Amino acid sequence: MKHVLKAVAVGIVGAFALNASAADVNLGYQLVLGPWKAQMKDIGKNGLDGKSVNLIQFNSGADVITALASGDVDISLNGSSPTAAGYSRGVKLHVIYVYDNINDAEALVVRKSIKSDKDLIGKKIAVPFGSTTHFHLMFALEAKGIDSKSLDVLDLSPPDMAAAWKRGDIDGGFVWDPILSTLKRNGRVLLTSGDLSTMDPSKATFDAMVARKAFTKENVEFTCQFVKLVSEADADYRANPAMYAPGTKNAKAIARSVSARQQDVGGVLKLYDYPTIDQQISKAWLGGGVAKALKSTAQFLKEQGRIDKVKGSYKGAVTTKFVKMVKAGKC
Repeated sequence: MKHVLKAVAVGIVGAFALNASAADVNLGYQLVLGPWKAQMKDIGKNGLDGKSVNLIQFNSGADVITALASGDVDISLNGSSPTAAGYSRGVKLHVIYVYDNINDAEALVVRKSIKSDKDLIGKKIAVPFGSTTHFHLMFALEAKGIDSKSLDVLDLSPPDMAAAWKRGDIDGGFVWDPILSTLKRNGRVLLTSGDLSTMDPSKATFDAMVARKAFTKENVEFTCQFVKLVSEADADYRANPAMYAPGTKNAKAIARSVSARQQDVGGVLKLYDYPTIDQQISKAWLGGGVAKALKSTAQFLKEQGRIDKVKGSYKGAVTTKFVKMVKAGKC
């Protein structure tokens, strides 16, 4: 009988091992494409709002949560699933900005010999444990009536997944770009996060800018400036998608920031939805939807044995303060 590998619980004790400099702000990022990544190198070099910024790469949301808990990172991109797990475990964090609605930007890519859901039985499928794709993989198996114990679900970071795919060690992977594009080159998309969210809107996944509450309390202006920078980059992309096409300055800069191919950038960005400032504040997102989605995700994680308990409310894991400040022109 095949088995599901047990995920390592997110540690929240002790410092996370980082090569952090003595910068004013430690800003985390993952290898997820996005409009603001075109400015990331400049932020690392010149800082923001008069503060120096140390950029720290993470390969999983679980690592982000560990670093937030220990205070080794101040703000970072993170998926909705590890964010829900971290808040459930008592990490003092909150979502300050919805980075993207994932839609079809996360997908399960399999070998071309796998033609249907049932063909997953007996196969080795990789996913970063605790991530949004892990949440959606388990939901997909449940929805399709497939016992998760009938296949090997392997915990691999995106870079490790790409290497395992190339070696032929795995039959598929549920992941995001730039690794998603790598798998797509000689694999086929079996399903996407967008497909699953359509099946059950309460299971929608998203990426967010997540911050330590203690940091945002002491650094209101910086947090506002950072949210402003990201929101303006999103607005520029929505208004000028052609400026992110292959060969453009933006595409090249974004590709360098996440070790992707610049010719893939434009196509990948189209897979995401980037909420406007007004949408950010609305009930669909920071005004209510995010808290509901985090609770729904936490309930699923508890059923999977990933967390011990679910909080009564997840409103404390979300703030509209900084988006409202940006909208009002207060920074």
